[in-house]
Amino acid sequence: MKTPLHQVATVLSTRSLKDNVNKSKFVREIAAYLIDSGRTGDLEPLLRDMAKQRVLAGIVEVTAFSAHSLAASVISDIHSEAKKLYPQAKRIIINERHDPDLIGGVRLEFPDYQLDLSIRSQLNRFRTLTTAERTV
Repeated sequence: MKTPLHQVATVLSTRSLKDNVNKSKFVREIAAYLIDSGRTGDLEPLLRDMAKQRVLAGIVEVTAFSAHSLAASVISDIHSEAKKLYPQAKRIIINERHDPDLIGGVRLEFPDYQLDLSIRSQLNRFRTLTTAERTV
């Protein structure tokens, strides 16, 4: 019988919060567990559950996707937005990811929330609004 994924996430999250964790070794151990138990397909849900557990511990991780490196002012704005969404957060970690498909702007992924501030998203909203006005 497989251990429920939320229990695995709780154990791993607790372990990840320790100061003396060797991150690369920890990641290899998680990968080995998933391979050994035949649960490689559970990686994404496991990571989501772990992120939620870390939020409960006061640590919020935000992934910021952008076409270019983020300016310090943008990082500060992201930090402020995260603090609004998670006022109980003791620590906010912002991970930058390069996404060449983005024209500009930024797409933010929080543990249980996404905020798309990309130019493409803004253009799509504009198109939807202008099209809706013509059909009325």
